[in-house]
Amino acid sequence: MASAPGSPAHAVEGLEGIVAATSRICLVDGVGGRLIYQGYDIHDLVAHASFEEVAYLLWHGELPTRAQLDALNKDLVAARALPEPVLAIIRAVPEDALPMDVLRTAVSALGIHDPEAKDNSQAANLRKSVRLTAQLATVVAAIDRLRNARPLVPPDPALGHSANFLYMLWGKRPDETSTHAVDIALILHADHELNASTFAARVTAATLADMHSAITSGIGTLKGPLHGGANEAVMRLLLQIGEVSKAIPAVNAIIAAKQKIPGFGHRVYKTEDPRATHLRKMSETLWRQKGELKWFEMSRVIEQYMLAEKHIHSNVDFYSATCYYALGIPLDLFTPVFAVSRISGWTAHVLEQLADNRLIRPRAEYVGPLNRTYVPIDKRR
Repeated sequence: MASAPGSPAHAVEGLEGIVAATSRICLVDGVGGRLIYQGYDIHDLVAHASFEEVAYLLWHGELPTRAQLDALNKDLVAARALPEPVLAIIRAVPEDALPMDVLRTAVSALGIHDPEAKDNSQAANLRKSVRLTAQLATVVAAIDRLRNARPLVPPDPALGHSANFLYMLWGKRPDETSTHAVDIALILHADHELNASTFAARVTAATLADMHSAITSGIGTLKGPLHGGANEAVMRLLLQIGEVSKAIPAVNAIIAAKQKIPGFGHRVYKTEDPRATHLRKMSETLWRQKGELKWFEMSRVIEQYMLAEKHIHSNVDFYSATCYYALGIPLDLFTPVFAVSRISGWTAHVLEQLADNRLIRPRAEYVGPLNRTYVPIDKRR
């Protein structure tokens, strides 16, 4: 159908392949299977950096010096506690409220109570980025403890970001392997170029709305099962299958029903998702520590089958599912934990958008009728 006069000539479904922004923050090399933050390969960062260093890198474009990292850690520790009115909102939600809904609402409330709520300058937004990164971990831990009628665990200033998150969630100090697993997961999920939630955050920021509004947009977008909910779907599938011996027949039945296997395929990567490389190793490490390899082995069987028979690689969600499950994280908390990491990338993109801002206002290709005339209501059929 021809486009209406004045409409764009051609629309691309899902904006696939459309370049909508220039950015220095992240490169997703789908052909080479590489993920790069500000020039650093993800494999190099996972091997050597902490999440706090990566967050600084995303915000500033350079890895921090020792003094800069110490200052950031001090600021993160200082920002961990939540305002009492925000905690009151979390306490007041229905018991069956979805954690992502509570997280979205809590972040919006944090915007109201932020000490620089009315300051949309770059300097203030950088400070908000630090506060939000610290606060999201506290919010997610608080959501789970309060809904289970357990007392809140105050942040421990002696612990780093990942260890403190597990401490607030579990109520006990985490072991080194678990802390390292969370740190790796947070690094791997920190940013992924112009994905749906990041684009939503940038669109909101481009209107000159405040930082918290932009992040609320990102969280609302991440909630969707086509974006942030895949790792939860992976674990539900594994639990439904139950045994390694049943994995292949179950996968074949799903494929025969023309349904998708969660955790496989990616719009950009044409080879292995580099994030899956590390999460596969971490999943095996965590389950070996627990002395129970069933969930890792089931994942490995499915992954090998999908690659051999369907030529489809696993993505970041496939092994993050068994990693989080090994850490005792409830299934409906998987996506909020994703947000605990991605807040660093979202805020980096908001800062970048505002540094050279232009309103993001695409067009739509009109395919509706033309030249219709009004018919009086009594003559309509």
